[in-house]
Amino acid sequence: MKLRTLFATLLATTAFMFAADAPKVSPADAAKRVAAGTAVLVDCREPSEWADTGVATPATLLAKSDFDGAQTDWKPFLEKNAGKEIIVYCRSGSRAGAVAAALAEKGVKTSNAGGFKDWSAANLPTRQVEPKK
Repeated sequence: MKLRTLFATLLATTAFMFAADAPKVSPADAAKRVAAGTAVLVDCREPSEWADTGVATPATLLAKSDFDGAQTDWKPFLEKNAGKEIIVYCRSGSRAGAVAAALAEKGVKTSNAGGFKDWSAANLPTRQVEPKK
């Protein structure tokens, strides 16, 4: 029985590692695609992070926790933007990669723009967000 559990765990881990991977895009290319109207930019960090650091000016704020849960914000956003590329970023690119890969598996055209730090380092516009009360 332990061998079956070990095998199942190994199989699940391997499948996760080889899941669809979304292409990476530089912040500058992401900004160009958004400005051209062919893509939308999503910050998938959590609300406290948005308030602490600010966000990319053109970003729509959709938390990964909502993506992983009920998708009360994500679902209408995806319906509204069907046909556009969804470019996702987070703090470092890890969560954005997970969201982008999940979207790619569903057939959504998507890219990972890395982290907010990359957007800031590229001197692209940012804005402050008020903390939720």
